[in-house]
Amino acid sequence: MEITYTHAAGLDIHKKTIVACCFTPGPKGTPQKEIRTFGTMTQDLLALAAWLTSKGITHVAMESTGEFWKPVYQILEASFTVLVVNAQHIKTVPGRKTDVKDAEWIADLLRHGLLKASFIPPLPQRDLRDLTRQRTNLVQDRARVVNQLQKVLEWANIKLASVVTDILGVSARAMLAAIVGGEAAQAVLVDLAQGRLRAKHVELEQALVGYVRDHHRFLLARHLIHIDFLDDEIARFDQEIETYIATETPSEPPAPPAPTPDSANPSGADVPTAAPPVVPWAEAVELLDTAPGIGRTAAELILAEIGPDMRRFPSEGHLASWAKVCPGNRQSGGKRYSSRTGKGSRWLRPVLVQAAWAAIRVKGSHLAAVYRRLVVRLGKQKAIMAVAHRLLVAIYHMLKDRVPYREIGTAPPSESAKRKLAERMQRKIEDLGYTVKLEPAAVVVG
Repeated sequence: MEITYTHAAGLDIHKKTIVACCFTPGPKGTPQKEIRTFGTMTQDLLALAAWLTSKGITHVAMESTGEFWKPVYQILEASFTVLVVNAQHIKTVPGRKTDVKDAEWIADLLRHGLLKASFIPPLPQRDLRDLTRQRTNLVQDRARVVNQLQKVLEWANIKLASVVTDILGVSARAMLAAIVGGEAAQAVLVDLAQGRLRAKHVELEQALVGYVRDHHRFLLARHLIHIDFLDDEIARFDQEIETYIATETPSEPPAPPAPTPDSANPSGADVPTAAPPVVPWAEAVELLDTAPGIGRTAAELILAEIGPDMRRFPSEGHLASWAKVCPGNRQSGGKRYSSRTGKGSRWLRPVLVQAAWAAIRVKGSHLAAVYRRLVVRLGKQKAIMAVAHRLLVAIYHMLKDRVPYREIGTAPPSESAKRKLAERMQRKIEDLGYTVKLEPAAVVVG
């Protein structure tokens, strides 16, 4: 088999050790193999980089094993071409895949060009990912604590959530603070209601009748303190993300070399021009914020996952396939098998689906029309995934062309669509016991 990389290395990474295998050309052209084991401390990683450099290694491959590959990648990325490979892809390639032969097998696959590198974003985007993902974790933690708070109220027979919309709103929070303080009189608690909630005087009195013990008050107090802490942490991350986006400038890829006078263009064809500059982070957030269903928080999270540079994705289809928001393509022998979407990023796909649910509530929008057209045939889940796909395609062109979202409007229904809709409505009316006769309306010429 043809050798693609003559100086290649494979790394089998564990929590405390790294097994490295190098393949280099021998004196007679036969490959030489050398295996060493290193630790995972910083000085050990530097020793690994120095050993790979002494061997003239140009390409290094490693499996994406949890979080253990990240410190190794940070040390090696400046000196080598590092491929972080999906472990499942390595296991599907036939060969001797054992714990002892891991590093050798990875290096052998790499030198023959059989490994495909995963997309590793540049350092600024990785930093922004850390911030947005941790903020998402904090928001999810807050939701869990709020649910635990509600569970304690149910134990105490307090049905406040059945009357108020937000259990942590101004009025409800004042009532909870009074309950924690030992107040048990319903009249006093009801007087803490503000605004339109004061009109629900009777419902509040009934909802606040319960059996609150000191045990419940202690749990409620700790949950409220925990929620306040999480609110403060989320606000700190919001500020840090906003500052980071406002000050960070995306790194530009190296410019192509200028053509020499000898390299004339006799055919007269257009010489490709340099690619447009990458959209700045702050401008990219503002562009994404113009799309329906996407607020600033969602825009920050989407930008952290896909980045502002769309040149790394050859087309909108590649981005949708990478995000796993498009149907799968599984065909064999002229037969099409399941078109289920793959397992996408647990950070990107949920926010796209959430934005799609918000976008279809915009009256007169194209995305709302797409959802209404597909939900009858596909159901809610597939229809909303199709809307998320359309939304990601729009985001791709917004960042690529540096233009805000443009509403394309709803196209008038075709004649076949009109006929099917009329027939469906006719069947519904006939099911109610009526007789309907459909006739085309007369066209009025003005």
